[in-house]
Amino acid sequence: MPYDFDRVIPRRGSNSYKWDSALDDSVLPMWVADMDFRTAPAIISALEKRVSHGIFGYTKVPAAYFDAVTRWFALQHGFVFNKDWLLYTTGVVPALSAIIQALTEFGDKVIVQTPVYNCFFSSIRNQRCEVVASNLIYRDGTYAIDFTSLEQKAADPKVKLFLLCNPHNPVGRVWSREELIRIGDICLSHGVTVIVDEIHCDLVYSGHRHIPFASLSEAFLQNSVTCTSPSKTFNLAGLQVANILAANDEIRQKIDKSLNVNEVCEINPFAVEALIAAYNEGEPWLRALMCYLHDNYEYLCDFFMQHLPQFRVLPLQATYLVWVDCSVLKQSASNIAAMLLKREKLWVNEGSLYGASGEDFIRINIACPREILIEGLIRIQNALG
Repeated sequence: MPYDFDRVIPRRGSNSYKWDSALDDSVLPMWVADMDFRTAPAIISALEKRVSHGIFGYTKVPAAYFDAVTRWFALQHGFVFNKDWLLYTTGVVPALSAIIQALTEFGDKVIVQTPVYNCFFSSIRNQRCEVVASNLIYRDGTYAIDFTSLEQKAADPKVKLFLLCNPHNPVGRVWSREELIRIGDICLSHGVTVIVDEIHCDLVYSGHRHIPFASLSEAFLQNSVTCTSPSKTFNLAGLQVANILAANDEIRQKIDKSLNVNEVCEINPFAVEALIAAYNEGEPWLRALMCYLHDNYEYLCDFFMQHLPQFRVLPLQATYLVWVDCSVLKQSASNIAAMLLKREKLWVNEGSLYGASGEDFIRINIACPREILIEGLIRIQNALG
């Protein structure tokens, strides 16, 4: 079945956070991590059917929901787990906040690998914990884990958790089996629990494979908590749904209590129907999407090579978020982003949002029709070329 990812669907005026945050209608947003494509037809059909019922009361999450989640991860990632280990909530960020609250005390420390998703910082600080940055090593246009730094920081008895982003946002890395095992061994040896954000796990390009951290060993399964969601994969962020996988009974009970205390233990009827349809019927759409996203990335790389060769575009192993090295400009990331917005009405993310080590970078969302991508690239060329 063909899917028309080239179709430009106006989003301005739909209360889109991405498109309606700018007061100037000429601003082109390539920042917020949602897509400008309609979701899979099977999901739309499921939602239309639910809307036609016309009653939207409190929702009981059915067994079909849990079956859909477990089946998807078994088929897509070879990860078989007990559905009783799952907790549902409204999003990965609320999940992370609830987990940190459940597993730490005031003044505890949490390791993150910077540059990393900016909400990690707020989730940690909001729970009155301290962020401990273990910077990734940037060398020859790619990123690697600084295991010496990680080992040193994990040895601090105040460090209780390690937030692992896999695949990594914003640098686009898919961590290898060997890297994940080394992370897991370090954390086990120092009594540090691994909290894994795997929200981009289905957005992995050919030649790479997502390996769920918890699938690597029984010890890692018991010493970790994994957060997932169909929101990035199927463009469902506004429906507010995510799942927490915690095999350890004691840890799961603590998290369940935290979810209830913070009143993020319920999801809406549309989230339920959308997830079931996505995981049961959405795979063909996802395969087509990944081809289109890859072609968008290749187009961007070719454009930069021809028109902006002084900027380095980093390899994209996963996600639809391109990380671009702008160090040649010798300006702060915030100044570069501000210049793009002022001169060309193009809104991108400055790399400094993701920690000090992101200072020389910008992040560009390429999950859009080719026509929009081309317009965005021309604006970058006009401002920076």
